[in-house]
Amino acid sequence: MKRVDNHRSVDSLTRVQQQRRRNAAGVAAWLLCLCAAVPASAQLPSAQPRRTLGVWLTNSPSGLYYDRQVLIRAMDELKAAGFNAIYPNVWSRGTTFHRSRFAPVEPALKKAGLQLDPICTLSQQARQRGMKVIPWFEYGLMEPASSAIVNNNPEWVLARADGSTIMTMHGKQMVWLNPAHPEVRERFIGLVVEVMKRCRMDGLQLDDHFAWPVELGYDAFTTALYQQQTGAPPPKDHTNRYWMTWRRRQLTGLLRELRERLEEESLPKRISLSPGPFRFAYNHWLQDWELWAVGELIDDLVVQNYAYSLKGFAKDLNQPALRKARQWGLPVQIGVLAGFGKRTTPIPVLAEKKRLSNEQGYGVIYFYWEGLWGVHSGKEGSTYRRKALQKLGQENQ
Repeated sequence: MKRVDNHRSVDSLTRVQQQRRRNAAGVAAWLLCLCAAVPASAQLPSAQPRRTLGVWLTNSPSGLYYDRQVLIRAMDELKAAGFNAIYPNVWSRGTTFHRSRFAPVEPALKKAGLQLDPICTLSQQARQRGMKVIPWFEYGLMEPASSAIVNNNPEWVLARADGSTIMTMHGKQMVWLNPAHPEVRERFIGLVVEVMKRCRMDGLQLDDHFAWPVELGYDAFTTALYQQQTGAPPPKDHTNRYWMTWRRRQLTGLLRELRERLEEESLPKRISLSPGPFRFAYNHWLQDWELWAVGELIDDLVVQNYAYSLKGFAKDLNQPALRKARQWGLPVQIGVLAGFGKRTTPIPVLAEKKRLSNEQGYGVIYFYWEGLWGVHSGKEGSTYRRKALQKLGQENQ
């Protein structure tokens, strides 16, 4: 297992930043000279890059994956509404949507029939309509507590200081697999590579479940590894600065190994990350996505901004890490809640959140398909929301 040298990493990142600044300064000077040499009347307005307008697709709760005609109709509707990217969930509660070497098939798909192959069908249909396809590994390092992989490999599971391991998510008991464990790494990377080889994709996406929850790390494997590398047991305080940094390095090591493997396999190595706001991600999930961005371990950032109020939404748009990412040349999109469960964002609020995001140069990714004009349409209804979102999407065409 590789060990990350923190001092060398920091020095390397500093050199990357300095080089990028020198490059940017050189380009700026060249542009100034060029503009001075061209008459004002001959200068053309610069073309604005097409902003990303995307949506997350998932099976829960949705029937999208289990009916080919429904799936095709969804792609038609998204295209008509100006969408240019889809993020289909390919990893759900320890199951896959294809026959896998690493995990069981998702039960509802197994019942409906594997021949539906929703992920590759989505890939084909979306690409025919000019949309990019980025498979979303939603559950990251999480597994159902009762799964065979957990029962057969208890040493893979992270634990709290009191020995407990369970985390409840959407009413389901889950555990977190250890990103420092070499066999966990091998399985996770193997699963990603397997999905990417099946059909044509434009990259992949990890989110806030590709993480290390800060209270976890007191299992036997992690304790022994930490003691081996530092000469001391893990601090009792799970928010200890050095203990948190050590665990962040393990997660960064897994991301680096994944990227290297994608390159070895000649697969698209464009990695999109969809975390929460930086401080929360950094302190709660031990995701250092600022370092990942500077170190070119991620290529695209989709920051989830699910604030209820427009004031809170606008405040989160101005977080320093987002501004830095833009300065480093990293494409940035904002994850906006369209609708889920009992919470549906009204069209006027969605329109304003899209405007605020686009105004700062960010694209928008909606969570999720059924919240656009599907089962979570709320009081506005499906017909009204589809027409309204089509009108909003025309700005992207």
